[in-house]
Amino acid sequence: MSSVLITGTSKGIGFETALVMARAGHTVYATMRNPGASTRLQEIAERESLPITVSAMDVDSDTSVGDAFEKIHASGVNIDVLVNNAGIERNGSIEELSFEDFRAVMETNYFGVIRCIKAVIPRMRERKNGVIINVASVAGHIANSPLSSYAASKHALEALSECLGQEMRPFNVRVAIIEPGIIDTAMAQRLGEETNSSHYPQVARFSDLFTASLKNPVEPSLVGQKILEVADSDDWTLRHPVGPDAIPFLEWRESMSDDQWMEWGALSNEEWYPRVQADFGIDARKAPTVVD
Repeated sequence: MSSVLITGTSKGIGFETALVMARAGHTVYATMRNPGASTRLQEIAERESLPITVSAMDVDSDTSVGDAFEKIHASGVNIDVLVNNAGIERNGSIEELSFEDFRAVMETNYFGVIRCIKAVIPRMRERKNGVIINVASVAGHIANSPLSSYAASKHALEALSECLGQEMRPFNVRVAIIEPGIIDTAMAQRLGEETNSSHYPQVARFSDLFTASLKNPVEPSLVGQKILEVADSDDWTLRHPVGPDAIPFLEWRESMSDDQWMEWGALSNEEWYPRVQADFGIDARKAPTVVD
């Protein structure tokens, strides 16, 4: 069995991945920014006697990441599998989203991954063994307003992973990208919430799209199972779409030229909602409010 470090395990995909991996017999180092505020994973681990160690690590901090890995390495443990899952989103048009929001998303979703990768690759390279799994998104290929900051970070993560895979393959270290579609997580639920007024119609209707998609929720444990499958395999495949809508979303984008995609995203609401239903089978229109 392997020693697995997972970032962002307080909830959602990271939480479920920690449980899936530990229940399969792997020793899991589950990291999160504030373990004291998210005790459920530790409680389940104790109840089920799972090999999970919960510890604090903020991927935005050089010091926090360095200290967390140094503690593990000092105990004589080598990390066999690194799962870079920690991520955040910010929702809004480019004009209306603050520069600080853009910076925060890139800091966690991109630079945070680099910090963790740099902490494990020297040992993996020397041992000629290891797996690095980066949790990206279909947004790593599909840029939709109003998720410009999130999509940019996931596009960057895809490119980083391609380069890393080229560098690590001669050292027998596998690199894989997990690309979930719309998964029922707190992040997805926030995107489906009512938004403040905006000059841009994409903001409200993207919220409607997530609300409609979450009517048939896909549990984050599905992503955890895929991560376990990749970690336990000898598969060198780079990209792994996950969820019933992931491949259809990717194929939908690939079916359009860049000009067609720009045109689709710029449609009026009167044209956009019917197109989404016709192209993808999702009725994102809100039901009319009934007044007694």
